[in-house]
Amino acid sequence: MRWRWKRQAKLIEPRRVANAKALELETAKEILAEVFQARPSEVEEMIQVRIEKKSLADETDLWPATFCFGE
Repeated sequence: MRWRWKRQAKLIEPRRVANAKALELETAKEILAEVFQARPSEVEEMIQVRIEKKSLADETDLWPATFCFGE
């Protein structure tokens, strides 16, 4: 008969996350939901609006066709 406590201890290794960025994104969403006291769907909407605004800003953030010093 083997005693359970006499078995050799095994080291527990952290789980390997298939996609660390996905885990990071989920964690960020949870933090946003907690900080803004929002539901997950509202956090998703906030992120989508931010992405859309950024993409529009990138399109209009071009150099002007002409440039002059002073007035």
